[in-house]
Amino acid sequence: MTMTLRPLLAASLLLPLAGCISLGGGKAPKQVMTLTPEARAPVGATVSAPLSAGLLVVEPDTDRVLGLPRVPVQIDDTRVAYLKDAQWVERPARLFRALLAETIRAKGKRLVFEESQPLAREVLTGRLTAFGYDARSRSAVVRYDATRESADHSIQTRRFEARVEGVAPKAEDVVPALNRAANEVAAQVADWVGQGGSGSGAGRQSLAPPK
Repeated sequence: MTMTLRPLLAASLLLPLAGCISLGGGKAPKQVMTLTPEARAPVGATVSAPLSAGLLVVEPDTDRVLGLPRVPVQIDDTRVAYLKDAQWVERPARLFRALLAETIRAKGKRLVFEESQPLAREVLTGRLTAFGYDARSRSAVVRYDATRESADHSIQTRRFEARVEGVAPKAEDVVPALNRAANEVAAQVADWVGQGGSGSGAGRQSLAPPK
């Protein structure tokens, strides 16, 4: 039995797994998680522009902690664990790239590519440095160091971060909070790209826990 799982198959944060599916061997989890974009390009919307005006969104780099489809928990400055009963459908970096591309696409002003497109005028890449739960502050944290390279090879960088505070260390609380923080970071990046990426420095947002 073959089943293809994609990061944005459904609007739900939690996707049920059929009993015959196993991720990485061993007992299959009862459910896996994905990210849902709060901003979507409307059905039938078109953007007409030359390929040279396109933006290529590249999957961000991560360290090894985010190399697994798990939710890391920062216990202190040196210790990291993984949240129980929480597993992503794909690596966090790939899920975030899809969310970021869709959020920029929803603005309706750019041709956005997620696969290699050598004619794209600009490339957005970066490093996802946080995508998990901070036990010390009881916060879901998403941090993305964006790098934007233009056709003239000029480079701009900016750090974006969002936190949802007051989150209990349970999968059913942390996952929606991460989805909210990821959408906030994606919206910040989309605005930055849309205004020409002028300026450097950090964009940071703290959010109340989802009700």
